[in-house]
Amino acid sequence: MRSILLVTSSPRGAASHSSRIAGELVRDLQAGAPGSTVTLRDLAADPLPHIGTDFAIGSRAPAADRTAGQAAAVAVSDAAVAELLAADTVVIAAGLINFGVPSTLKAWIDNVARAGLTFRYTEAGPEGLAKGRKVYLVLASGGIYSEGPAAAMDHAVPYLRDTLGFMGMTDVEVIRVEGVAMGPEAEAQGLDRARAQLDGLARAA
Repeated sequence: MRSILLVTSSPRGAASHSSRIAGELVRDLQAGAPGSTVTLRDLAADPLPHIGTDFAIGSRAPAADRTAGQAAAVAVSDAAVAELLAADTVVIAAGLINFGVPSTLKAWIDNVARAGLTFRYTEAGPEGLAKGRKVYLVLASGGIYSEGPAAAMDHAVPYLRDTLGFMGMTDVEVIRVEGVAMGPEAEAQGLDRARAQLDGLARAA
């Protein structure tokens, strides 16, 4: 039985390619592990606050010394961290926006990347504390960024791999839905390629 955390971030609602493919992936994972639980964190419908002064100070202060505002900011982060650590499988869906991740997804990263909770510093260097989780990244893009001249402009996948890896999540599979703004035929081909990759993942599992 799996415990799956599905993190979506597209502002496009039902029209979102990343959310659609991520949902299909989650259904495949559930089919392969009956009884699996799924927790949805929809960052477009219910965004986490971008970190501010209350979080920056409160997250480093003893709980008893926090102001009401600091306690509230840390509590939001604590809940997101607990949600992440309760999952053994994480599916993150995002669109490539201005060559990076949506700001809502960046806010989620900022809330869950917590010293002492998801990583720590040791004499040997930083150590991720969220090890052992399988992560799937579903990234939709209007153009082609997996290869070719635009590949260097994809800052989403490298950023997510690096930040997740810093927290100990190094087993990361990337599913791309590419070319969706290049006309109906290219859009259909991008979805077909993504679904073919899902089929391969389901067979491997």
